Amino acid sequence: MNLDDTKFLCELGDRLRERRIARNLTQEQLAEQCELHRTFIGSVERGERNVSILNLRLIARILRIPLADLFAKSGQ
Repeated sequence: MNLDDTKFLCELGDRLRERRIARNLTQEQLAEQCELHRTFIGSVERGERNVSILNLRLIARILRIPLADLFAKSGQ
């Protein structure tokens, strides 16, 4: 992975964390609702995983946000 990819994943993780916190969910609660592991959610939020689009769609559905919101930069 190059620096551009790493930056993208970190920014995606930051947006995911912001939306999770806005819904007053812990990583564990979100993971449970998604039927994913808590450490998986944490690693996505830290930008350590190249997460699949299907898992992102699931996470967005649980957070009740459009999938596109996870890709939109803040303020856009």
